[in-house]
Amino acid sequence: MKLLEAGLIVALAFTPCAKAQQIATGQAAFADWNQQQPGAGHRITVADLPEPNPQEAVNNTPQLVPRPKDAWPIAPAGFRVTLYAGGDATPMQRADNKEHMQLSGGTFTMPRLLRTAPNGDIFVADSGAGTILILRGVGADGKATHIEKFATGLDHPFGIAFYPAKNPEYLYVGNATTIQRLPYHTGDLHATGAPETIVPDIPGYAQLTGGGHWTRDVVFTQDGKRMLVSVGSGSNVDDPDTHPAEFHRADVLEYTPEGQFIKVYASGIRNCVGEAINPVTGQLWCSTNERDNLGNHLVPDYLTSIKEGGFYGWPWYYIGNHQDPRLPKPCAGGTGPNPQAPALTPALAENCKREDIGSRVIVPDVLVQPHMASLEMLFYPPSGNFPSRYDGDAFAAEHGSWNRAKRAGYEVIRIPMHDGHAADGSYQDFLTGFVTKDGQVWGRPVGVAVGGDGALYVSDDGSRSVWRVAFTGK
Repeated sequence: MKLLEAGLIVALAFTPCAKAQQIATGQAAFADWNQQQPGAGHRITVADLPEPNPQEAVNNTPQLVPRPKDAWPIAPAGFRVTLYAGGDATPMQRADNKEHMQLSGGTFTMPRLLRTAPNGDIFVADSGAGTILILRGVGADGKATHIEKFATGLDHPFGIAFYPAKNPEYLYVGNATTIQRLPYHTGDLHATGAPETIVPDIPGYAQLTGGGHWTRDVVFTQDGKRMLVSVGSGSNVDDPDTHPAEFHRADVLEYTPEGQFIKVYASGIRNCVGEAINPVTGQLWCSTNERDNLGNHLVPDYLTSIKEGGFYGWPWYYIGNHQDPRLPKPCAGGTGPNPQAPALTPALAENCKREDIGSRVIVPDVLVQPHMASLEMLFYPPSGNFPSRYDGDAFAAEHGSWNRAKRAGYEVIRIPMHDGHAADGSYQDFLTGFVTKDGQVWGRPVGVAVGGDGALYVSDDGSRSVWRVAFTGK
């Protein structure tokens, strides 16, 4: 690689074309960070899943290091990666992820989800600072020409949605415990009014490290009539039949655009961090974190289309009808068979009739490495800067594992799509390099967005940066 004076790195062909087409299958598909490289393919299937082995469970949380001078994200040949914004603060550690964070003193404290406005502006949810920022333009040095604070004083903002989509009047924000909207018209750099709380009672925070699945994404269906909000579980494997705190968690919830609750849209999804509407099929997709402490290779995280009314297993089952050994079968009158119902009373739960509903569990479309923490996802538009072979493909940020002896993730992956469907259940490493050759972690991808220029923008809350990936070759 050649490091340019402006801080740019041109990605070279690290992987021969023939090798880039190979897909690791079977046990070889369970790759570690040092096997991840742009173009490498992986396909994990239900048949590849091992038996549960809780004794393998470890706490292998990385201690992030400042980005070394020779370290840079690595993209496939023909792509150029630049530092678009940030990178001017000490690394963020996992222990820093808490309800009340200390400001970093740099551009970002905790840059997470990214969304693109109709005019191409990149909106950044700086969750730790309680701020929504706007990044605009690209200077000769590859950096944003304008960085503005659109709104401040929010409670761990994450999800961002423009409504209506083409000519917005509002910017919707998914906070940890509420859904709010602010006046917005295309091109605005600052909110022209105070936030309006339209959903005051989103379940938020929990007992888990870092606040417990507090991220709330917000998307609208293609017709604009329904608002879909993702709410992660408050635990690793608490039975919602007997834990009232899990009510309306591990679900996608459906509301009107005005904030009226309609129903549980889909259930048993442990933590749908990132939502995206497939532009071809119109179907909701989720980028999902599965449970921990069942072993190095259990349970795979996944990206999947979401069926309205669908059940995806948590906490009783995983990846189809595999029963979690830590739990009995769900209660026949409980939240598994009826996700619209609240938790059972202690008396009903104690003597409930157990029912096997494993046959109802929908197997996800794409299984990825266990524990690598799949976060925001998107579908690449056909009018973008990337070659046409990327049109319609999905991209997702993989934050990186902690519950695995040999770490995985710390990258952005690509999922080949065909007519709006995952082509064969495989995925490819796309943007790697956030771990040094000796295993030191310096970056953790979180958000992905496609700018008006067709480049892929990637937020990284480890180095507190936003990166820009643009195609410059063939």
